[in-house]
Amino acid sequence: MGNRLSKIYTRTGDDGTTGLGDGSRVNKDSLRVEAMGDADELNSVLGIMITEGVPDILLEPLIQIQHDLFNLGGEICMPGYVILKQNRIDDLEKLIDTLNEKLSPLKEFILPGGTKSAAYCHLARTVCRRAERKLITLNRTEPVTAISLQYLNRLSDLLFVMCRTINQVAGVSDVLWNNEHAK
Repeated sequence: MGNRLSKIYTRTGDDGTTGLGDGSRVNKDSLRVEAMGDADELNSVLGIMITEGVPDILLEPLIQIQHDLFNLGGEICMPGYVILKQNRIDDLEKLIDTLNEKLSPLKEFILPGGTKSAAYCHLARTVCRRAERKLITLNRTEPVTAISLQYLNRLSDLLFVMCRTINQVAGVSDVLWNNEHAK
């Protein structure tokens, strides 16, 4: 594979537009570019989370998810391009089931917190939900793949379970929401 980024700045975006993977140009604040940005931001938050240390059982899946998110960005960047497949959603669901079996049932809502890595995981979960909302909005005007929408929905569920797993492995309790604080 040759050099993909032989020149970092091109000046072609100085007019407020950017190029998509299919060669078309769109405004930098278009829904499509915002959706790509949210997927990229999610990937970055996962990178931070990984640097804070995660249980071994999560490391390989998180790296795969980062690759998936890069592929998702490619799908968004190239209208009509499909790379994510159903097996990626199946893998997320299997991991959710595996991790959730080892967690105690929730009787209360939990707040973001516990370990630093779990807090970053909660941040990733919220960015994932935003990315999903943006992709849904984009889909109303420009079709995206059903798999990409399902992937983000399932990923946010997985991230929630990962937050709890990170805290459990670290021996730190989840931060339970307490309605008494509302008084």
